[in-house]
Amino acid sequence: MTGGKVEGDGNVAVSTFAKIEEGHQGAISFLANPKYEHWIYTTDSSIVLVKDDLKLTQPVKATLIRVADPYATMARLLDLAAEALEPKYEGVEQPCFIAQGVEVPADAYIGAFAYIGRGAKLGKGVKIFPQAYIGDNVEIGDNAVIKPGVKIYHNCKVGKRCILHAGCVIGADGFGFAPTENGYKKIPQLGNVVIEDDVEIGANTTIDRAMMGSTVIGHGTKLDNLIQVAHNCRIGTDTVMAAQVGIAGSTKVGSRCMFGGQVGLAGHITVGDNVQLGAQSGIEASVPDGARLLGSPAIPLRDAARMIVYQKRLGDLFDRVKKLEQNQK
Repeated sequence: MTGGKVEGDGNVAVSTFAKIEEGHQGAISFLANPKYEHWIYTTDSSIVLVKDDLKLTQPVKATLIRVADPYATMARLLDLAAEALEPKYEGVEQPCFIAQGVEVPADAYIGAFAYIGRGAKLGKGVKIFPQAYIGDNVEIGDNAVIKPGVKIYHNCKVGKRCILHAGCVIGADGFGFAPTENGYKKIPQLGNVVIEDDVEIGANTTIDRAMMGSTVIGHGTKLDNLIQVAHNCRIGTDTVMAAQVGIAGSTKVGSRCMFGGQVGLAGHITVGDNVQLGAQSGIEASVPDGARLLGSPAIPLRDAARMIVYQKRLGDLFDRVKKLEQNQK
């Protein structure tokens, strides 16, 4: 299954997974980050996946399987386990509501109390869990998974093999209000949300529909829980964002970007490809390809790291200044 090389007892059996620091007999673990190497000499896991070029400095109790990428290999094993162990969902549970004329594929699953509106199109193998809301004219691609309580507003599109976790809201109105003498007038939000193939969206994440056109989440992008993507934003392919990221309206984010938790982006800016933003970074202007930024407002990572070091020394610096001032009197 792993394509790796066994080092140790090739007959050892395992029946579960465990983190290397919490290893126990009968478990398989992995070591991908060198800073955790010390655990391999004390873990009680029966098997540990390690890089094929790992050089040991002490004896180990565990059987090792040497592979090119332990983390990716563990992910494949977890996929196999999930496929074997997870319950099989199929059929249409009652009560639920499916509008007249909606075709439900034979291999689809519709959970109890789900609502599927007029003109909805469901791909092969879709799974729509209980209490999900699928609005009018929504399109959902093959093998997509819509978890409990997801709300997908009218006219939105979800691609193939997407996973939308519990409570996320796709296609709510964007935050558009025009100031007038009599208060704020709501601007109609007539666009939609397009989620391309192989996207995963975390629990309670919200993606607003466009005022005109589409808010777009690109192929392979992964969004954590509690993220807000505003109207008319576009996120490229294979970008990942941690929890509580907030993106203001009409901002464009490139492909293969990595955002830490609580990053905030101003509206109407462009973030290039391969950009890395550290946790709690505040981005108020456009960012070029390949930038690595940290801080609020964000600055280059190396400069931000230096500033953090200096801030920790400010107390000592003030004490020295006070002593110098006293000596000059």
